[in-house]
Amino acid sequence: MLPLIISLLPDVKITEKVQLLKVFECEEDLFVQSKMDIEKILKRELKSFWDISEIKEKAGRIDTICRMKSIKWVSWNNSEYPPLLREMYDPPVVIFYRGILPNPEKSLLGMVGTRKPSQQASEQAYKIAGNIGRAGVSVVSGLAHGIDTMSHRGNLIGNAPGYAVLGSGIDEIYPSVNRSLAKRILDSGGAIISEYPPGVRPSKWTFPARNRIIAGLARSVLIVEAPEKSGALITAAFALEQGKDLFVASAGVMKEGTENGVSSLFDRRGTIKLSDDGAQIIYSAIDILEKWNVTAENAGTKYSNCFSRSSKDELVSSMADFLKIEI
Repeated sequence: MLPLIISLLPDVKITEKVQLLKVFECEEDLFVQSKMDIEKILKRELKSFWDISEIKEKAGRIDTICRMKSIKWVSWNNSEYPPLLREMYDPPVVIFYRGILPNPEKSLLGMVGTRKPSQQASEQAYKIAGNIGRAGVSVVSGLAHGIDTMSHRGNLIGNAPGYAVLGSGIDEIYPSVNRSLAKRILDSGGAIISEYPPGVRPSKWTFPARNRIIAGLARSVLIVEAPEKSGALITAAFALEQGKDLFVASAGVMKEGTENGVSSLFDRRGTIKLSDDGAQIIYSAIDILEKWNVTAENAGTKYSNCFSRSSKDELVSSMADFLKIEI
């Protein structure tokens, strides 16, 4: 229970919570500390101090709710904690999840982008995610509208276990329209992951924070399409900060600005700038596999005709849903 208690401490930075977790071995060790003792460990003054009994009670309630709702949690100092997250500058002290956490021996591809993508970007996200799935690579994304949704759907059609990181509690799937997609991710053998306890609603603060976890779990991050002011660019910044390869999709860097002969309403200036600043352009899943030194033969996949009839039907269905038309 100690990690859960530490995760709830107010006026303490994430990096400082990890520091406290390293110092204390049991709850009692923390409970006997004075404000001055904690300040000596953190090497700074705390604006306020906590009522440890109240925090312990809150942690107990969260643990009970998790067990009632089949939500698991794992702490930074646990062997089951994803090792790539542990390498981050500011890893969550605790992550909550449903499903099965990623196999640390297998690489994940982070895929994110705008919630209002162009048709070309949506199709490319779906195809890349599907083909990378056929190569045995799972996608981690944020379950948001647009590129996230298309990436998750494509990867599931590629028969890879999916991974979604939420900016809310595990029991607060957002957007609600993606609840069925979240279930499909769990059914695939993947996981829904969050650093927030049950009951926490999404907010403008929680989404940027969750983006660092998407980048943290991934070997490389692909920004499919994004405007200048986009949460996807926050994920890109975290990827670079963490030393990860950053890619942009070719559909996200088209500078002609037209779509089917009509002037495009979709802003690609964010991904175009990333490309101008040196991000590598990706045209297909095989580009990523080659950069990872994984051949099509080793992946057990032929890329000349990756899409089966069922996956093509799924793409049509997904695009119809995106475009809000009936088929």
